[in-house]
Amino acid sequence: MHDLTAFQRDVLYVLAGLDEAYGLAIKAELEDYYEGDVNHGRLYPNLDELVERGYVEKGQIDRRTNSYELTEEGESALADRREWEDSYLQDVEIAIA
Repeated sequence: MHDLTAFQRDVLYVLAGLDEAYGLAIKAELEDYYEGDVNHGRLYPNLDELVERGYVEKGQIDRRTNSYELTEEGESALADRREWEDSYLQDVEIAIA
């Protein structure tokens, strides 16, 4: 996962949190986070790259809509990333408002 872009990692986190992950739902979540537009030309090539790398499985909901789901490799990569992040944040107090 160390060779993914920050955007690709964010896509994986979004996929982990969505019950029904399809392109427009993923796009909406990312736009909320980035507080701006995420265009199709950015999202779909990155989803395809994550599929090629084995982190995401692509399916089909209907003729026009694809579904996306984390693979076991994707889940494992996210868990490893969280463990790595937590190792640096263990002594940091984060105030929750």
